[in-house]
Amino acid sequence: MSDNQESKNIKSDEIDLFDLFRRMGNTLSLWFRALGRATLISIVFLIRRWLPLGISLVLAIGGSYFLKYTSDSAYTSDLVLRNNLGTNSDLIDYINKLHKFCAEMNKSALSDAMGLTTDKVSNILDISAYWFIDKKKDGIPDYVDYTNTHNVYDTTNIRMQDRFDIRVSIKEPQDLGMIRNSVISFINNDSVFLQRNRLRNRQYQELLVRLNIDIKQLDSLQKVKYFEETKNFSQRVGGQIVFLQEQKTQLLYQDIYNLFSRKQYVDSELTLHSGIVTVLSDFSVPFKRVNGGLFYAKKLVPIFFGLTLLLLILIANHKKILDIFNKY
Repeated sequence: MSDNQESKNIKSDEIDLFDLFRRMGNTLSLWFRALGRATLISIVFLIRRWLPLGISLVLAIGGSYFLKYTSDSAYTSDLVLRNNLGTNSDLIDYINKLHKFCAEMNKSALSDAMGLTTDKVSNILDISAYWFIDKKKDGIPDYVDYTNTHNVYDTTNIRMQDRFDIRVSIKEPQDLGMIRNSVISFINNDSVFLQRNRLRNRQYQELLVRLNIDIKQLDSLQKVKYFEETKNFSQRVGGQIVFLQEQKTQLLYQDIYNLFSRKQYVDSELTLHSGIVTVLSDFSVPFKRVNGGLFYAKKLVPIFFGLTLLLLILIANHKKILDIFNKY
């Protein structure tokens, strides 16, 4: 009697998997039917109200072209500079002072910083400096972090320290050459950067003198090793002649070549990269404006279409909304 009761209790406590899967299937079926019904209702609703929705799209596109032809044109171009001082952090922060002046519409400060007239400065919309990102640390720039979203703790994709990008937004692209010279002049006017660059050039000059001395000394030492120290020496000890082992010839070509490579690097730094920065890629004159019709359409079309759709939904359900409003 007790065994039968225990078996009944065990069966009642067990989970019926078939019933569980059946309920889950019924629930999913209800969800899919509700989703399909909602999709069908939405499609029918949009089809029946195609005229006001189409008018909203036409108005949005028309407004986009209206803004295109009534607003000032905007062009962008990029300048790539090589940083000859070592790290980019200070230079990028320093150049982004110009971005701050542009954001604050401080034309007088921007004019003083760049050495341009107020009329020329009014042509500039923005100046910003950005990092180059090197994927997998292969020394090749892969992209520019225009959004400033790169993770600084990423050890695989790193910020490049030998170059950076300057993007300029301007109304008239004919002034890009003048802006390039003004940006470089703005960098060269900083006293700290000037002192660091003078110290760098002086150290390179001292290193170049030492390298020339070492190359001459190695060349002379090589001749001595090759022509004089490879002879057989003999020494008389106690009336006997002792032949010493022939000394191995020591050629110093590799050492000399290493010094020449270092000398060539120092020469290039003093000749090609003697300034604080070096232009790697100059501004290119853009032919297509940034704020064209598509630029404004990406913003106006969703706004017009969304507001029209919301208004149509409110009109279609105004009775239910009034009932709920009156009820509460």
